[in-house]
Amino acid sequence: MRKYAVISSFLGVTRNRYMTYREDRTLEEKFHTASHIKGLDGLELCYPQDFADTSLLRSLLQQYSLGVSAVNFRSRRTGQWLRGSFTSASRAERDEAVADLKQAMDSAALLGCDRVTTCPLNEGHDYIFEMDYTKAYGYAEDCFAQAAAHNPRINICLEYKWNDPRARCFFGNAGETASFCQRLGLDNVGVTLDFGHAIQAGERPAQSAALLARLGRLFYVHLNDNDKIWDWDMLPGAYNFWDFVEFFYYVDRLGYADWFAYDIFTKELDAAEHFTAAIQITEKLSAIAGRINQERMDRLLEQRNPTETLQYLYSLIV
Repeated sequence: MRKYAVISSFLGVTRNRYMTYREDRTLEEKFHTASHIKGLDGLELCYPQDFADTSLLRSLLQQYSLGVSAVNFRSRRTGQWLRGSFTSASRAERDEAVADLKQAMDSAALLGCDRVTTCPLNEGHDYIFEMDYTKAYGYAEDCFAQAAAHNPRINICLEYKWNDPRARCFFGNAGETASFCQRLGLDNVGVTLDFGHAIQAGERPAQSAALLARLGRLFYVHLNDNDKIWDWDMLPGAYNFWDFVEFFYYVDRLGYADWFAYDIFTKELDAAEHFTAAIQITEKLSAIAGRINQERMDRLLEQRNPTETLQYLYSLIV
């Protein structure tokens, strides 16, 4: 059954490199805002930010009847691990990151959640000859193998992204991340497919989903949209309408019926209204995908005639 979540940090402070749109909110305020998002089933909680008081956190989850889609492990920290965490050349820093990831896994287990997702944004490089790639892969393999062995019942989901804050992130696309997971060969290490990150990396998100699902590595999905140039974290369908329709058509066929979490930057807009719109738009995009007759689409895909295919697709909405 499909369920919708919002990453908790997007209910708090919203700022970019130039300005602050909204000041931070307390955990209680974030949950209060979440309670006004229509159709919301849960939150993706951020570690360590949301876990300062676990008793309060559990109480709020119960009070608002919200589930936990995942625990988002933040491996980029102000004043810490500035040259990467899991790929840092410093053994001490890597050990710190792994120990903290294990704590996040324990926190997820205590909440009855079997998923920790992490986007290793600060792993990577800005310049050529800055990073020893071979050693970095070895460091990352060792780190994630240690964490995965800590609790095999908790899935570790690696979210790839092409760039930001590094000019080139270490896990930049679906193929690189899938290859890393395959080499690691552990059942509980897979991939978070962020739709916007796939688009920015020049992928067809539906194809990325198919690739990851065939390998048994499609563990989790983030929804947002962008202009293929920058990761703007916008409402689904703002730019890539048909990519979303194709994506939902494929994830349904692939049997992914799990959490979809929104990674959307609301800027100055009302967060509850914006995420309510995100869920409603998602339902509409999914409904359009649901109108596609599979037998007819199978024939169209066999023929590979875009003239007929696009006419058929537009007949579903006009």
